[in-house]
Amino acid sequence: MEELKVEKAIQDIYPDDIAWCYGCGRLNDDGHHLRTGWHGDKTITIYTPESKYMGIPGFIYGGLIASLIDCHGTGSAALALHRKNGHEIGDGAEPPRFVTANLNVDFLKPTPQHVPLKAIGTVEEIHPKKWKVETEVYAQDTLCARGTVVLVVMPSTFLNKND
Repeated sequence: MEELKVEKAIQDIYPDDIAWCYGCGRLNDDGHHLRTGWHGDKTITIYTPESKYMGIPGFIYGGLIASLIDCHGTGSAALALHRKNGHEIGDGAEPPRFVTANLNVDFLKPTPQHVPLKAIGTVEEIHPKKWKVETEVYAQDTLCARGTVVLVVMPSTFLNKND
């Protein structure tokens, strides 16, 4: 697998009040800190799971793969809508946030431990507030999983300031 790194990630510019997701929140000390950026006209997330995410010895459990596809999808949709709105990461504009409406994952091959996983996404706008991201997850050069996430722009009601 070619050596890739996400230099600029959409999650890096999420406002602090919504940067707590277990999968991609930079402020969640216990989370995965998934980071999604552009890779040409596709999106990419690179993540090397810790050993504790084992399904059976030598392989990653499926729930982590689903989480990777889910958060990669939300980040990908945010990147695409941010760009559609005329912005890029780091220009000072606050990016949109998405929540998952539907997640479908197909596990194609066992996902080995101790290797970086590469999620590559293709984003499609279905409606101004509804997007779809098709994601392929690779371990080295092996396609291990494929998933589809349908996402909606996060409703303002999710921001309960009275907690």
